[in-house]
Amino acid sequence: MEVKEAIKKRRAYRSLDPAPISDELIRDLAESASLAPSCFNYQPWRFVFVRDPAVLEEIHGALTKDNQWITDASMIIAVFSRKEDDCVIRDREYHLFDVGMATAFIMLRATELGLVAHPVAGFSPRKVRTILDIPKDYQVITLVNVGKHSETLHDKLTEQQKVVEGERPERLAFEKFAYVDRYEG
Repeated sequence: MEVKEAIKKRRAYRSLDPAPISDELIRDLAESASLAPSCFNYQPWRFVFVRDPAVLEEIHGALTKDNQWITDASMIIAVFSRKEDDCVIRDREYHLFDVGMATAFIMLRATELGLVAHPVAGFSPRKVRTILDIPKDYQVITLVNVGKHSETLHDKLTEQQKVVEGERPERLAFEKFAYVDRYEG
């Protein structure tokens, strides 16, 4: 699969079926993340790949009400970092940018492998940090939920989630987010 095809195919599906999560898959996704660029090659990203059903159940307790669909994910990847592990140039903290790129690499590789990798913000970072023993000086940035896309709409989805599951939400037109030579706001 070409990169452009993976970019176009990637979707934030919520209706998930089980997918086998092997050690090889985890290493493959982690290796993909490790190849992302970072400021001075500091590689500030950290991931906990959670596949154990008991630990997954604990993580489910940290989810917001509208994210109950995540309980169908076969794996949840906790993504975390801290600014001390990357460049801080004046007021620019690069760790968030660099971790975002590494997470995108995971998502694109998962897409290439026929999986869904859907990041979310609807969870308690404090609870996730506690459950996974992540030190307090790290910022838990997102949870990436991994599974196989289901053709069946699961009952755990809200009505709005069922609507957007059917077709890709509209993307902004070029003129709304891209400028050539100068900002034209």
